[in-house]
Amino acid sequence: MKIIIAGAGEVGFHLAKLLSYESQDITLIDTRKESLAYAESHLDIRVLKGDATSISVLRDAQVEGADLVIGVTSSETTNITLCMLAKQLGSRRTIARISNTEFVEYKDEIEFNELGIDELISPEELAASEIQLLLNQSAFNDTYEFEEGLLIMVGVSLPKGAPFVGKMVKEAARIFPELHFMPIALQRRGTQYTLIPRGDTEFMEEDQVYFITDRKGVDELYKLTGKKKEEIRNIMILGGSKVGVKAARDLCDKKFNVKLIEKDKIKAFEVADLLPNALVINGDCRNVELLEEESLDSMDAFIAVTGNSETNIMSCLVAKSKHIKKTIALVENMDYFQLSHSIGVDTLINKKLLAANNIFRHIRKGEVVALTRLNNLNAEILEFVVKGSSEVNGVLIKELDFPRAAIIGGVIREGKGIIALGDFRIAEGDRVVVCCLPSAISKVEKLFI
Repeated sequence: MKIIIAGAGEVGFHLAKLLSYESQDITLIDTRKESLAYAESHLDIRVLKGDATSISVLRDAQVEGADLVIGVTSSETTNITLCMLAKQLGSRRTIARISNTEFVEYKDEIEFNELGIDELISPEELAASEIQLLLNQSAFNDTYEFEEGLLIMVGVSLPKGAPFVGKMVKEAARIFPELHFMPIALQRRGTQYTLIPRGDTEFMEEDQVYFITDRKGVDELYKLTGKKKEEIRNIMILGGSKVGVKAARDLCDKKFNVKLIEKDKIKAFEVADLLPNALVINGDCRNVELLEEESLDSMDAFIAVTGNSETNIMSCLVAKSKHIKKTIALVENMDYFQLSHSIGVDTLINKKLLAANNIFRHIRKGEVVALTRLNNLNAEILEFVVKGSSEVNGVLIKELDFPRAAIIGGVIREGKGIIALGDFRIAEGDRVVVCCLPSAISKVEKLFI
């Protein structure tokens, strides 16, 4: 695919990096020479200095032959204008990063595609949604919903004494035959290798395991992983950032008790006006005494979303020392994900990773309606729609020529989530959830074209 990315900031660079690994034809546009120089020296891509809303610059980037144009500059006006121009100049598909979450809320009323914008991506909206999902599944450290929860992906670190520990996958399946879940990915403690579990794969203590399940299976997983489902009502949020405000508003709407701390006095008053149902406090979140005065130890969840990753991590560690049930830190540095299982914070989230996940499904072949990359794991989970022409159509799962580095986690059919085993026959219109390592992606895509 020929892809043009406007904006060599964190999201743009990360996206270009991921796509360049897959030998896509990438052109990166930015006004800053130093950002482009760094990208050009580290990635196998073409760079172009200039204004992404300049028609001459877009023509230099050969926009008329582009399969996809992605606007991820820091200016949503630039991103929207770029997409409108690119579509007029011949680009097949456009995606704009926006920071005003209202655009996402009203996208059903405003026909953005008629303006030339096929998709709107709001990293802040995605991060706020991720926070809400994580609080709903409080014992798990990673989660993702397919088709509004018909199938759910959850990640969990297996504690000592969990019934799974020391058993192979096929043994666990025999002991618990009525289970509604499928293990799809696994990482051993202290390693960077991602395994796709097979029947002879043994579960070990402190494995980070990802399961696909349905709503009934979530409660089963709580029992069998030794985790406890905690009721979460009282939440403290550090930082009146866009993510903090959006998360607080969404949580207040769901009747959670929300307390938000913002360091800047003027901003704290502005946030208080935006959040009439939350208690907004002006104070320095690094002050442990302040946190204790504001009843940190009575909170069920602690969410740190300031603009400083280190502050977010350290304040979550303070919260964890007070036995808070759930801690979530927003981090910008991707390297921190390598430490996510040992750092002591329940979950780290990253806006650019969430945005890149959302954009990535437009690059995959076949009709991909959802995609997520697992935190700190070298694997993707994709949701494909089966076409009449797809190679998998009408075939039993056990008869598929499926690569060992991939696994089918579940199928959504006629509004129902199904944990599909070998004797399940895939049909046209099914939505199939697949977990695969990079080496298997191209082969899996061909099965669903």
